[in-house]
Amino acid sequence: MSFAGRPMNGARPKRRAAAITAGIALSALILSGCAQSEREEGTDDGGTASQVDGTFVFAASSDPKSLDPAFASDGESFRVSRQIFEGLVGVKPGTADPQPLLAKSWETSEDALTYTFALEEGVTFHDGTAFDGEAVCANFDRWYNFTGIQQAESLAYYYGKLFKGFADTPETATYKSCEATADNEAVVTLAKPFAGFIAALSLPAFSMQSPTAMETHNANAASGTAEAPTLSEYAMGHPTGTGPFKFDAWEVGNQITLSAYDEYWGEQGQVTDIIFRVIDDPNSRRQSLEAGTIDGYDLVAPADTKSLADAGYNVIAREPFTILYLGMNQKVEELANPLVRQAIAHAIDKQALVDQTLPEGTKVASQFIPDVVNGYNDDVTDYAYDPEKAKALLAEAGYPDGFAVDFNYPTGVSRPYMPTPEQVYTNITAQLEEVGITVNPQPNKWSPDYLDRVQASDDHGIHLLGWTGDYNDTDNFVGVFFGGEKPEFGFNNPDIFAALEKARQVSSLEEQTPLYEQINEDIAQFVPAVPLAHPAPSLAFAERVESYPASPVNDEVFNQIKLTK
Repeated sequence: MSFAGRPMNGARPKRRAAAITAGIALSALILSGCAQSEREEGTDDGGTASQVDGTFVFAASSDPKSLDPAFASDGESFRVSRQIFEGLVGVKPGTADPQPLLAKSWETSEDALTYTFALEEGVTFHDGTAFDGEAVCANFDRWYNFTGIQQAESLAYYYGKLFKGFADTPETATYKSCEATADNEAVVTLAKPFAGFIAALSLPAFSMQSPTAMETHNANAASGTAEAPTLSEYAMGHPTGTGPFKFDAWEVGNQITLSAYDEYWGEQGQVTDIIFRVIDDPNSRRQSLEAGTIDGYDLVAPADTKSLADAGYNVIAREPFTILYLGMNQKVEELANPLVRQAIAHAIDKQALVDQTLPEGTKVASQFIPDVVNGYNDDVTDYAYDPEKAKALLAEAGYPDGFAVDFNYPTGVSRPYMPTPEQVYTNITAQLEEVGITVNPQPNKWSPDYLDRVQASDDHGIHLLGWTGDYNDTDNFVGVFFGGEKPEFGFNNPDIFAALEKARQVSSLEEQTPLYEQINEDIAQFVPAVPLAHPAPSLAFAERVESYPASPVNDEVFNQIKLTK
């Protein structure tokens, strides 16, 4: 097989203007100024790119977890990474599907184990290092050779989940080797087929990073524990990619600043400087937009979308490609009982949860993938809201009077799948208490405390978490969640693990689909977590933002923004 394509509108091709995703409806906007202290006013002489105010201020809901995307898995880290870094593979605008980026084409061997990438020419990293076949292999080999703490889920989450092993565990590893066969060609060989390999490479976690900068600034010098890792000098202050913007500074708890990379290989666009301002409270983000101190923000609170739109702001809803779930840690005695897990599923009124706490356009979830993803099972076992049945199941499990459980939830953050976590927690808590389950509230600040506690330790009970799909492949949802033992869920189910491993290696969609349909049914019966909803996250922008490249997988690079002043 081979793949070579002409870049489509909204892509970031070499020497082509960046067009914005078609089909975004733009509303009339109210006049909203920008603080003089944060940017210089441009002159009005025709609205050319050189005359617009090129400083773009975007409100982030939290600090990034890491500026090294290989050691990150959260949306705020990836939002910054997408400006600084690029991968071999990009995303077709407005979709979750892959298209060429730093690799202008690729060929796949008949056995689906060897991929030959033809690379763009004349590309440099921000430190002047050439992007070539050697750089590609340096990145692949870096990931494969992670050791010790570097392999922890709290660091190399995506590589561990998608590539299944490292150099010290070759018997499970998907990756085998990389060879730079020419300056502008690299050949990657896999140890076993991975149907989602090309699509997976569109993830920021697999961005190309400067080998020189990584060596100079000790990129692999992560330390500490899996629960509380310490980031390297590189990950805190020297991220170096090929993207349209280069890193300037990170004031933790305040803001991150980026500026245009003058030698960028593609079209730079109108934005010359980016300020990611950390504003963790949704009300404060809205007030900042209304005051004109920011240009836009993500994760608009459901209660604010209508009022902002009515006031004339440009409110854009992404297509839902998300899942919000209630996780259950089976290391907790009560949660190890499948009857208890079924009872919890029956105790939750998902429709009420959606209506009362989540954005307009959100869909109730019956399984852990959206209905546009291969393998969605229309006949999956569903646990309808039934408090009396929940009580009966608890009694059958030996808890006629219920039990108490820790309920972990994040504070100081909004996520695409969970814009108001405190409201979701309160809603579900009330429903559980109706059937006799007493909740011990366990709030933690999102980064780093909450993620590390839930994903890397046994110290949690039921918990709120979710996912924004990275690309259109079933393995990117259920494979990431349930493809192997995880501290988050605390169970060992070899049958599900083996079924997922088999399905991800099947390249024929016709053969793969029934495998995933059965896996979704098996997961529904096992109930490792309760799928709650597929939220539709929204963004809001000020008047001068004429268009924004909204993406269902958040592949939004700011050189594609169009400004009017």
